[in-house]
Amino acid sequence: MNNSQESTTRPLSDPGEIINWPMLRLIYRTDNKKLAKLLPPGIDPSNEAIVTITIYNFPVNIEPEYGVVVNASAKYKDIEGDYTLSIGINQEAAIYTSHEHWGQPKYLADTHYYRMGNLVEAKVIHQGNTFVQFTGEVVGELPNLPEYEHNEWWIKYLRSVDMTPGKYDFPPHIVRVKSTYGTSFMEELKGDIILRESPWDPITKYLPMEEQVSSYLWTPIFLGREITLEDQLDGEAFWPYADTIGGSRWPGENGGPKN
Repeated sequence: MNNSQESTTRPLSDPGEIINWPMLRLIYRTDNKKLAKLLPPGIDPSNEAIVTITIYNFPVNIEPEYGVVVNASAKYKDIEGDYTLSIGINQEAAIYTSHEHWGQPKYLADTHYYRMGNLVEAKVIHQGNTFVQFTGEVVGELPNLPEYEHNEWWIKYLRSVDMTPGKYDFPPHIVRVKSTYGTSFMEELKGDIILRESPWDPITKYLPMEEQVSSYLWTPIFLGREITLEDQLDGEAFWPYADTIGGSRWPGENGGPKN
């Protein structure tokens, strides 16, 4: 073995390791009035109508989970955060337990996401429809974000087994997800966020893009997460929001798209 071979440095992570895949963040500005209509009573609009789409590959249940999170800026009791509209994942096992415990709006979807050199591509397919797509190029490093707290608002509820309108077996409650993050590494991307019409993921209808804000790769440092059951919501006022498309929080009819 020659000297150059002997001094070869081991990669910082094991070849093929997925634990440090960066999250793809796609951020855009949407219509204030349309976003406000999506928010159930008890959750209020923020000053800016911002949508954050996060596409990821992260190990859950000791296997890769490809997924997409659609968040829209909103506040609860004047605490700024995001109302989570949908979380499409490719692991069925995590869907129903997440609904049961926390009201987390998960459903099955196919996510394609990869990086090759400086090229980054991603798309999400649900019920045969590609509703979000991105192709971009890494153009440079970004300064790491300072440590910060991020709040997400979920809703947990169960409508009555006897199907009486306005009746619940478990009335709607806010679920607060308070996470604390640091940042390991960030890279800026140049590319276009493409939203496509889809009856099952009506993001173009309810959260149309008015202005693309940013796109980047973010490698987070997970510092803490706390999930708590908060206040009960007005059940009568919430009832029009109770019927959704699948496990998401998109407005639906009998579990499917509205006719």
